[in-house]
Amino acid sequence: MHSQGEEDHAEMQGSWEGFLTVLGVLAGLAASGSGYQIVEGPKNATVLEGSEARFNCTVSQGWKLIMWALEGTVVLSVTPTEPIITNDRFTSESYDVGDNFVSEMIIHDVQLNDSGQVKCSLQNSNRDASAFLSVQVMGVLLIPSASLVVTEDEPCNVTCRALGWTPLPEFSWEVGVPVSQASNYSVPEPGDLHSARSILALTPQGNGTLTCVATLRSLQAHKSASVNLTVVQPALESSYQSEVRKSASGKTNKGTSETKLKSGNENYGYSSDEPKTTQIASPRPKAREVSVLERSSSRHPYQEPNTHRSSPASRPQVSFNNLASPRKVRNATLV
Repeated sequence: MHSQGEEDHAEMQGSWEGFLTVLGVLAGLAASGSGYQIVEGPKNATVLEGSEARFNCTVSQGWKLIMWALEGTVVLSVTPTEPIITNDRFTSESYDVGDNFVSEMIIHDVQLNDSGQVKCSLQNSNRDASAFLSVQVMGVLLIPSASLVVTEDEPCNVTCRALGWTPLPEFSWEVGVPVSQASNYSVPEPGDLHSARSILALTPQGNGTLTCVATLRSLQAHKSASVNLTVVQPALESSYQSEVRKSASGKTNKGTSETKLKSGNENYGYSSDEPKTTQIASPRPKAREVSVLERSSSRHPYQEPNTHRSSPASRPQVSFNNLASPRKVRNATLV
């Protein structure tokens, strides 16, 4: 009986020692993370503001908790049964790939301030993997005017502005206008790190459309803005201006001529008792009568009529009839 008890005691002691050995091995594996590990970490991503960003973390079997952090702050946790979501912008999907498990974190409606380090880590493990999220912003693109009128074969500039872009875009132009020459260059807006402008210099020869294109090269994302160009002939403009000047000059000359005519027909020997608007209503002159209105001049002032009979060789006498008549008839009779 004593011998049997000793054997049982020895067997139990051996089993306990074996169990402690196994526990020690398991504890060592857990402490070192050798039991489960990150097989492949997330990759760097560049996305457009307002879109989605996705990061994958592949781990071996045996994991208990996967944690996702953005710029040092845990934003999502994943257990073998379900994800633990604390912010609706950060959600999770999962896949089995062979003997491994893939956790995918999705960032919705990415914002510029989301740029930074993204880290995947395992609970009770010093293993982690990280990547970098870069967010780019496609701002506003505009040409100040929707249509431009320029002169044919005269150099002109067209400006295109990109406002609120991160990083600054690359500019290009689509010239749908016949030109003799065209070139462009771009410069940053003074005092604004997120804005720039592109200036297209061209010499147009016809109508058409100019299109400015701003591109974020790493994403192959772009915006465009267009302007309609109307070309006018310089000769047509000069002819029009010339006609305007001729018209104005003609009106001035007409006014001067009327003034001179009135001055030349004035009769210094006659003074009117009625307004000048009274119309002349004299009977038609005889064959040898000549109208004083037509023949008198400022160079022949009124002379006292000669009452003596003139000889045939002398100049004809001039007489003024009906001076008191309200009809203002002024006739000269040649005798």
